[in-house]
Amino acid sequence: MSTAFFYDEQSFWHSGGNYSFLAPVGGLIQPAATGGLPENPETKRRLVNLMNVTRLMDDLTVMRAPPASQIDLIRVHTGDFLTTFRKTSDKGGGETGLRAPYGPGGYELAALSAGQAKAALFSVLDGEFTNAYALTRPPGHHCLRDWQNGFCLLANIAIAVEAAIADGKTGRVAVLDWDVHHGNGTEAIFYDRDDVLTVSLHQERNYPLDTGDFKDRGEGHGEGTNLNIPLPPGAGHNTWLEAIDRLAIPAIQSFKPDVIVIACGFDAAAFDPLGRMLCSVDTFRQMTRRVLDLAGDICQGRLVMAHEGGYSEMYVPFCGHATLQEMSGSSIDAPDPFAETLRERQPGKAFEAFASGLIAEMADALP
Repeated sequence: MSTAFFYDEQSFWHSGGNYSFLAPVGGLIQPAATGGLPENPETKRRLVNLMNVTRLMDDLTVMRAPPASQIDLIRVHTGDFLTTFRKTSDKGGGETGLRAPYGPGGYELAALSAGQAKAALFSVLDGEFTNAYALTRPPGHHCLRDWQNGFCLLANIAIAVEAAIADGKTGRVAVLDWDVHHGNGTEAIFYDRDDVLTVSLHQERNYPLDTGDFKDRGEGHGEGTNLNIPLPPGAGHNTWLEAIDRLAIPAIQSFKPDVIVIACGFDAAAFDPLGRMLCSVDTFRQMTRRVLDLAGDICQGRLVMAHEGGYSEMYVPFCGHATLQEMSGSSIDAPDPFAETLRERQPGKAFEAFASGLIAEMADALP
């Protein structure tokens, strides 16, 4: 069984509103020369381009999937939310949440993105593939049941997970979010559930500003099935791997899921305009290797990744290439053009000791 790679050209056609970086144009905000939001198609399109140039794409099984159905969407989102979203989309687009604008056809493109995540998860649970990657766009991990947020129009991973549970394909799912921003939407949707573990590794107080605390562990039946791992700005390769090893992996091992789903953002990379971390291509390669080994140990290798953030047009493709190279076991490499530079830019021993102390405090506080 090979690695499946789900994407659709139409996902690159999603467009936001008249923004300059993160601020709406108007008043003293001049339109950006490059146009629009940091969440644009180029980071994803250039990942596809790079894999075509290196021929890594030949080592994947390229798939496309239909949009998520209305039934899929209503399991996660409220009826009023979906109605408003569709009507606004049909009228030419707009913004019905926070920093989540869309143009004409935004509803259909968001459903298409969720459909790729669903199909990727189903393909692994059905045994067609051992693992799968969904190049989802627009992203989804900030979207709440009734509120669009942070470029996210629908909760892609939650829609996929709920569909799989409803279909009887799984009863226990672990979601690991390593996007640099807190996965607040996925957390909120499953916060009182004991059949879905949500783990978010993120830069503390980046986005959203008021979520992602370590103390937030779930409630009701979900008490203990949410884990936030907030890291200080400036954390790099060693700190991220230590957090994975000492916090995320033990939590997932203890939960014993049927499948692991990764909310795969590449915005913890050093060159990202929306993060202040110092991760590199090798960080994502090593994290991928670790979760592949974990999945092999506890859930027959079943692993799915859904693309989230990552806004450096030049660097995201190399991070994604390394991730998919590991997933597929391919020998085709795309060497990191900044590997040596980023090794020199990693935090010093004093910072890493401080960050290691924070991770140890979190580990000691867990049951």
